[in-house]
Amino acid sequence: MLALLLDTSNSMDGLIDQAKSQLWKIVNELAAAKCDDGDRPNIRIALYEYGNDNLPSSEGYVRLVSPLTSDLDLISEKLFSLTTNGGNEYCGLVINKSLKQLDWSESRADLKMIFIAGNEPFTQGPLPYSLACSLAKEKDVVVNTIFCGPFSEGVETTWKKGADLTGGTYMSIEQNRKTVYIPSPYDKEIDACNERLNKTYIYYGRSGAHKKEQQEIQDRNAESYGQANKVERAISKSTHAYKNSSWDLVDAAKDDGKVITETDDEYLPEEMKGMSDEAKKEYVKQKSAERARIQKEIQQLNEKRRVYIEQKTAGQNDAMLDAAMIKAIKEKAKGKNLSW
Repeated sequence: MLALLLDTSNSMDGLIDQAKSQLWKIVNELAAAKCDDGDRPNIRIALYEYGNDNLPSSEGYVRLVSPLTSDLDLISEKLFSLTTNGGNEYCGLVINKSLKQLDWSESRADLKMIFIAGNEPFTQGPLPYSLACSLAKEKDVVVNTIFCGPFSEGVETTWKKGADLTGGTYMSIEQNRKTVYIPSPYDKEIDACNERLNKTYIYYGRSGAHKKEQQEIQDRNAESYGQANKVERAISKSTHAYKNSSWDLVDAAKDDGKVITETDDEYLPEEMKGMSDEAKKEYVKQKSAERARIQKEIQQLNEKRRVYIEQKTAGQNDAMLDAAMIKAIKEKAKGKNLSW
């Protein structure tokens, strides 16, 4: 479980850009984790914004953008809707709200992390950060702090103390650096796989058609930061982390096969309307098998791509959001029997 708390005041355009352009790279790292029994962990992400004058002062300039969810397209959609504006940045308050509003697991075996990023003193606001961090510790939630600026300035403005109280990691990043993706010889093949992969999704339900459309919109949003970023998203779509049971029949049928025959034709794609129950089941089965083949193909191509990129980036020190988050996640995951 991961809650991302982003400062959306005027000076944070670079931070929001990094979050938009690096979401799928972070997801891919999370998806690569393994439990000690060999299973893959479930991934749920929440999103808050704070420090923006467009947010209600009665809420302390804090807004829950998305609760904890496994709907990764929704997180992408919400990230791309964020805008910045000057405001008051109350770190203690947004941490406290995230702890009380989100549906955190009560299991001590689960990895639960908050990442809060900003560039004003950590001490601002009506609720002391120490109280919020004490509550986080009670709930076994690790607070990681990301100061957008020089490392020493973040220490001086108490960002490090905020992380230390819960055993979290303090980091500083250069929020105005642009994400640079390394193109690889495998990108075009992965992109072609993604186009085929999208055709295996069968929408159902009242919001199904809209969610299918959103899938393609988030492909385009990813591509707006470059072809290689769209490839990162395609890789995410080939993992267990990208699951859409709420609107896709292939994923939903894995949970409960009855959904295939119980969904009214009105809420199915044109090609399925009028099919017999047996024909519907066979159609979904075919799409499921096709998807599995394409996902495997993407994973095989990605392994070659990963090796290629590692060779190109060896020795680079990347002071950006994704690198900071991935490092902190892997460090704390060891205590929860997660490995890579």
